[in-house]
Amino acid sequence: MTIAERAFKFGDDINTDYIISGKYKFKSTDMDDMATHAMEELDPDYFAKVKPQGGILVAGRNFGMGSSREQAPLVLIHSNTKAVLAKSFARIFFRNAINTGLPVVECDTDLIDDGDELALDLEAGVVHDHTKGIDVPFAPLPPVMATLLADGGLVEHFRKHGGFAL
Repeated sequence: MTIAERAFKFGDDINTDYIISGKYKFKSTDMDDMATHAMEELDPDYFAKVKPQGGILVAGRNFGMGSSREQAPLVLIHSNTKAVLAKSFARIFFRNAINTGLPVVECDTDLIDDGDELALDLEAGVVHDHTKGIDVPFAPLPPVMATLLADGGLVEHFRKHGGFAL
């Protein structure tokens, strides 16, 4: 699976309240509505920029710290964020992302800048930065996680296979 999109870069310690502010978490269960507020605490125009064409969110260390709610990765999916690259993830966000079908990759994001054109090759374990002409390697996901992503997340995997078949 290859995902080719523009990079939208943020820094370290992006918590789930930055992904979707707590003031919206309990006002609606409509993910499309909530997605209009994705990342607005850090970039009020994020949704307007990413929704029309898609994008890859790029961050530093400790992405997704905070609440264990599945809303954060779902809001990113509904905003048209195709994947998240970060130096490290909060573990519960990482698993929630895989379970909801959002590709997440741990890699060195220092050389990737906002606006770079990226191609994320999940099978090969490499991010091709076409803007800079560089490759950023990463450890491919374990096969079980790759299968869940390919099926669209845990729920879709269960629907497809009638259980947890790998």
